[in-house]
Amino acid sequence: MTEPKPRPSENELPPVLGRVAFLAVVSGLTPLIPVPFLDDYALRQARESMVLTILSEHRLPRPARAVEVLAGSHVGRTAGGRLMSYMKGLALFPVRKLFRKIFFVLWVKDCVDVASSALHHGYLLNHALYRGDLRPEDMEGPLPGKLHDAIVAACAELDPRPVNQALRRLFAGSRLLMAEATRAFFSSDALGPRTPEPGESAEVKTLTERLIAALWEERGYFAALQQHYDTHLKARHAP
Repeated sequence: MTEPKPRPSENELPPVLGRVAFLAVVSGLTPLIPVPFLDDYALRQARESMVLTILSEHRLPRPARAVEVLAGSHVGRTAGGRLMSYMKGLALFPVRKLFRKIFFVLWVKDCVDVASSALHHGYLLNHALYRGDLRPEDMEGPLPGKLHDAIVAACAELDPRPVNQALRRLFAGSRLLMAEATRAFFSSDALGPRTPEPGESAEVKTLTERLIAALWEERGYFAALQQHYDTHLKARHAP
């Protein structure tokens, strides 16, 4: 294993986690793309960008296959996520207020689920590389897959509600998400290309800053998450 990098003080978050939070927010906004399959492509790009960022932070090589595996690009979107994508592509007509409200709630849930998954994976990958679990010579072998599987197993064992609740508060109050939902229902050109609205980048930055603050409040949860990951990776290394 590589020599672990010095950990930051317990009173501060590693700077790379700020970038993880930003890319988790970006991932969480990909369900806003009202084109089936294009949102999946954008999500893969956001997740792989997160992996590239973390590998660069730890000065590791970035072979394409290892990046895809660590990002989970070889794993398909959930059935629920795909259904939401198709629904958004079909919902381009005025509907009753009640259905519009239900649809928006489901849309927020999709954004939360996607962002939460990206955040958990990014956090644990950064933790793994601090531990020195991946060496440059391991990048072309089976170890990236073992790391990914240990991350998935660790995430499955903890109830993500503490993090998801924070994300839900962020996205439910997002002006960008509300504007996009309205556009999907009432705009005749919602399936075509769109020009980013003024202030979108500023809102993503604001959402990221609020998410970083929420991460600090839930540091006990993330400490437990790390322990679960450590246990699963050790089991995968066992003879």
